[in-house]
Amino acid sequence: MRILILTQYYPPEIGAPQNRLHELAVRLQAHGAHVEVLTALPNYPQMEIQQAYRNGQNREEQIDGIAVHRSWIYISSSKGIIARLLNYFSFVWSSYWRGRKLEKFDFLLVESPPLFLGYSAMALAKKLRARLIFNVSDLWPESAEKLGIVNNKTMLNMAYKLEAKCYQKATLITGQTQGITLDISTRFPHKEVYWLPNGVNINFYNPDNFEAGAFRHKNGFSEKDILFFYGGIIGYAQGLEVILHAAHEVRNIPGLKFIIQGVGPEKSKLLQLQKDLALTNVYFLDPVPKTQMPSVLKDIDVALVPLKKLAIFEGAIPSKVFEALSMEVPLLLGVDGEARQHFIENAKAGWYFEPENIPALVKVLLELKANTEAIEVAGQNGRAYVSKHFNRDQIAASFYSHLTSIL
Repeated sequence: MRILILTQYYPPEIGAPQNRLHELAVRLQAHGAHVEVLTALPNYPQMEIQQAYRNGQNREEQIDGIAVHRSWIYISSSKGIIARLLNYFSFVWSSYWRGRKLEKFDFLLVESPPLFLGYSAMALAKKLRARLIFNVSDLWPESAEKLGIVNNKTMLNMAYKLEAKCYQKATLITGQTQGITLDISTRFPHKEVYWLPNGVNINFYNPDNFEAGAFRHKNGFSEKDILFFYGGIIGYAQGLEVILHAAHEVRNIPGLKFIIQGVGPEKSKLLQLQKDLALTNVYFLDPVPKTQMPSVLKDIDVALVPLKKLAIFEGAIPSKVFEALSMEVPLLLGVDGEARQHFIENAKAGWYFEPENIPALVKVLLELKANTEAIEVAGQNGRAYVSKHFNRDQIAASFYSHLTSIL
């Protein structure tokens, strides 16, 4: 079985799709498939080509035994819509011309978003005689419309038509959450839709393998501090303002510290808000490589996972949930719907607060300050739950078996 993964985002970039797709590729290859990746020159999220890939370097490489082919992409620091479209469509164009020179494949799995990559995927699937697997990690353009990121009706209509065409051409549609798969199945009942969840390497994210204290010592936190941590993209969808406003409400309570680690388009706004509120209990840290994350999480008490209060996010499960729970770090979850059902109601691995509700978040913070013993119990529950239901090894084995059945 030969599988080509087409994605704009891939390691050494840091991020959820990068980690998820690479972990899947490695495991599918371990099961006997031959897996290759067609991707862009690494640039995200700094929006500049990484040094090791400039001047034509490392266009062909091996990462953990996976052959990786890289093609050109337009990069700009501008946040304008024109620059973003050029970024997307440059890789659509270059990935097709690079990919058409590859050998034949049985399956071509394309990662969406960006949805526009569907153009290249459909053309390459035909050229390489591969069955198309359209993998949906976010319902685009629906989420872009609901978030107000795209308001142009003509552009939205074109995007919805492209989405439908990609689904129609796909042999198999895969979705990261049950909410995504249900949405697609409802709109396209004649298509086969498969739940391909995100997960975690429970052997790598194992609290027993790491010493506590290094992260706290490096950043000046004491053992008595209760650390509430958000790690990931600092974007509009996350609604991270709720953390800063809640931190302001509890600013006079000693020992409650809030850490936001990452980069993204909303970081400058949050830094300004931190300044405006004169917050001394909120700390912004730069992102770290995946290899360092278990050591960071080892010293964290509670993982903060908020999203904006939108109905579309009731089918969302932020990827940061899995690593935290695997490290026995419980959740303070501001996400309703599927994530709440899995990790709060079923797993008993944390606490829920209504998205964007500052008093609700403050209430839980005060409860945890008064009952720190509950944090340890919830963390243990979390690792047990993801080990059983979201183990990357099991997810990949089931997916490989399904691909074998339709080959």
